[in-house]
Amino acid sequence: MAMGEIKELPKSWAMLGGDGPESYTQNSSYQKGVVDASMEMVDDGIMEKLDLKSLGFESTNDTFRIADFGCSVGPNTFFAVENIMKAVEHKHHAQFNNSAPLSGFQVFFNDVTTNDFNTLFKALHSNEKYFSAGVPGTFFGRLLPRSTLHFAHSSYCLHWLSKVPTEVLDSESPAWNKGSIQCDGLKKEVTKAYSAQFQSDMSTFLEARGQEIVGGGLMVIITGGLPDGVLMSQAGIGMYYDLLGSCLIDMAELGVISEEQLDSFNLPLYYSSSKEIEEIIKANGNFSIERMDSLSHNIWKTSRETKIKVSVTGGRAVFQGLLEDHFGREVAEKTFENFETKLDENFSIIDGAAHEHIDHFILLKRNVN
Repeated sequence: MAMGEIKELPKSWAMLGGDGPESYTQNSSYQKGVVDASMEMVDDGIMEKLDLKSLGFESTNDTFRIADFGCSVGPNTFFAVENIMKAVEHKHHAQFNNSAPLSGFQVFFNDVTTNDFNTLFKALHSNEKYFSAGVPGTFFGRLLPRSTLHFAHSSYCLHWLSKVPTEVLDSESPAWNKGSIQCDGLKKEVTKAYSAQFQSDMSTFLEARGQEIVGGGLMVIITGGLPDGVLMSQAGIGMYYDLLGSCLIDMAELGVISEEQLDSFNLPLYYSSSKEIEEIIKANGNFSIERMDSLSHNIWKTSRETKIKVSVTGGRAVFQGLLEDHFGREVAEKTFENFETKLDENFSIIDGAAHEHIDHFILLKRNVN
C-alpha cells in the first residue's frame, strides 16, 4: 500500500489462519488459559442450572445441540466443547440414571466468513460423540433457526466490536481519537462512543441468541473487561495497546506511514465493566443472570520471558491481519519487530501496573416464554 493511502477498517476480521509458527492455532495460549480457568464454572453451571427434564430429554433421546460463537481456528474451541459435552453427560446421568440415553450431540462452530475454517476442521478428529457443522457469518445477527440450541458458548470474542465507532475517526467530531489507537478512557467523548457501540453490539448478540436458544437453555459468555471504575489507561492491557500504538507513531514520525493513515486506525476493542454488561443483559430481557464472576489466569504466574513471548506472539496472531489490511504487510511486520523490543524494555512498567484487566465469566439462562 502506498504511503498516504487511507483504507477504511474492515467490518470483520479473523485471527491469523493456518497452523504455522505465527498462526493463532500455535499462539493462543492465553485464550486457552481462559477456557481452562472457566471449566469448573461451566461444570457447576450445567449441574446446577440445566434442567434436562424441562428440555424434554426425559421422554426423548433428542440430540443435544451446542454452538460456539467466535470459534476461531482451534484448538481452544474443541477443549471448550468437549468440556461442555462431558458436563452434560454427567448431568444427564445424575438426572435420569441413563434411563433415556442421549442420542448424541450436534455442535455448530461459528466465526466470521474470513475465518480459516479449513484449518479448523482439519484439526477436528473423528468423533462419534458429535456431529459438527461450520456456520460462517457475524454473530451480531441470527445464524440459526429459532429454538435450535440447548447451550451456547462464546469465549474471548465480545470485547471485539462489530466496527470502530465512526466518531472516533472523524476529525470534526469531539470524539476524534487522535494520538491513540484504543479507547484508553482518558477522553470522555471517545469512551462514550466506544461504550455505545459495545452496548449496541452486545444487545444485538443477545437478541439473536435469545431467538436461537430454547427456553431453559444456557449460555456462557467469557469476555475481556475492566474492574468497575478502572480506566483502560490504568490497566496493564491498556499500556500494552499504547505500546503497540507507539510503534505506529514512530513510523509516522519517520515518514513510513502518513499521519492520516495513523489517525484512521483504531482497535475495535472495548473492555467493559461487569456493571455495564449486567445493565445490557437486564435491558434485553431474554435471559436471567445465573452467575457473574471473574476468572483467575495462570499465565501471569509464569516467568518474565514467558509473559513477553506470549504477549508478542499472541499479539501478532490476533492483530497481524488487522494491521496488514490497514497499513500493508511490510508495516505490520516492522510493527511487531519494534514492539518486541519495546515490550522487553518496558515490561516491568506494564507488569507492575496498578490494575489489570479481568476476564468476565457470565452464565445466562434463557427465559421460558
